[in-house]
Amino acid sequence: MKTLLLASTEDSTGKTAVALALGQLAQAEDRSVGYMKPKGTRLQSNVGKTLDTDPMLAREVLGIDAEMHEMEPIVYSTTFIEGAIRGQENLADLHERIDSAFETLAAEKDLMVIEGADVYTTGGIVDLADDDVAARLDADVLLLERFESAGDIDHLLAAADRMGDRVAGVVFNAVPDSMYDLVESDVVPFLEGRDIPVLGVIPQNRELAGVTLTDLTDELGGSVLTGAEEDVFIERVLVGAMGGEAALSHFRRTKDAAVVTGGDRADIQRAALEAPGVNALILTGGFEPPGAVLGTASERNVPVLSVQSDTLATVERAERLIRGGRVRDARTVEAMAQLLHDHVDVTTLLD
Repeated sequence: MKTLLLASTEDSTGKTAVALALGQLAQAEDRSVGYMKPKGTRLQSNVGKTLDTDPMLAREVLGIDAEMHEMEPIVYSTTFIEGAIRGQENLADLHERIDSAFETLAAEKDLMVIEGADVYTTGGIVDLADDDVAARLDADVLLLERFESAGDIDHLLAAADRMGDRVAGVVFNAVPDSMYDLVESDVVPFLEGRDIPVLGVIPQNRELAGVTLTDLTDELGGSVLTGAEEDVFIERVLVGAMGGEAALSHFRRTKDAAVVTGGDRADIQRAALEAPGVNALILTGGFEPPGAVLGTASERNVPVLSVQSDTLATVERAERLIRGGRVRDARTVEAMAQLLHDHVDVTTLLD
C-alpha cells in the first residue's frame, strides 16, 4: 500500500483539492483509496458537533464509507490546543487514536491519502506535526506550495529538511503567469540541485483562483442591495480608505476586484464604480449608501453588498476565503484532477 501525506509551509495551498484529485486519479486506475485528515483544522459546527469540512467532502467525492471520528481523529480546535498546553491531553492516547483510525481506514486499500494540517508545524504541541504523523504512518510526503516570491524557498527548504528522506517531491500550485517562467527556469533546477524533486508546476487557474459574490455573501453574512448578477468573479480585495481621487487612481490599476469600504464613504464608492476592474462593492458597518450610488451601481451592473462587520474584519474574512480558492466542492476536485493530469508527474508520485 502507498501512503502519501500532503503538507505545506502555509495554509490555503490547495491541499484538499489536490489530495482528493489524486484519490480520484488513483480510483480511475481501479485502485482502492482511503483518506484521512489526522488533525481537523478547517472547522465548522455541524449538527451539534465541531467537524472539519474536508473529510466530509472526501466522503462525498471519493465515495468513502467511514466514520468521521476515524477520518478526523483529532479536532484541533482552540479549546483542544489550550487544554493540551495545560496538560489535559494524554499524548499516548492521542497517538493511539491516530494509529487505530489509520489502521481501520487503510485496511485493503491500495492508496491512503493523508491531508496535513494548515501548516506542517501545526500539531507540534502534542508531537503530531506533519513530520511526526508521516513517521507514525510510514508515509511519503508531498510538499504542496504556492510561489509568490523567491523568499518562499527558504520556508520550503526548512520543511524539506524537517521531513528528510520522506519527501517524495514538491508541487507548486496556482503559480501566477508573472512567476511561472521564474519557477520553471530557476527554482526547479535549484531545488533539484538540492536533491528535492519537483514533480509539477500548476499554473494559476481562473476557475479555482477566485470566488463569486455569492461565495462572499455566504461567508460575510451580508445582503445584496442591487439587482445585479451575483456570480461575478472576485480575485482580490481592495480597501477603500483614501480620498476619492487617490482611490480612483488606485482602483484603475486592478481587475476582478471587490472594493471594501465604509457604507458612509460615498466618495470612495463613486470612485470604485468608475473603475472598470472593480466587479463589486462591499460596504461595511451596516450603512446604506446614497440612492445615487445604488443607481449608478445598477446602471453599471456592479453588485453592492452590505455587511454589519467593520472594514478590517471584513477584509480579513474575504481575503481568507479568496486565498483558499473556490468553495470546495466536487467541481473543484474535478478541475484539479485535470490540472494534475496536465502538469504533474502523477505516476511517479503515486507509484
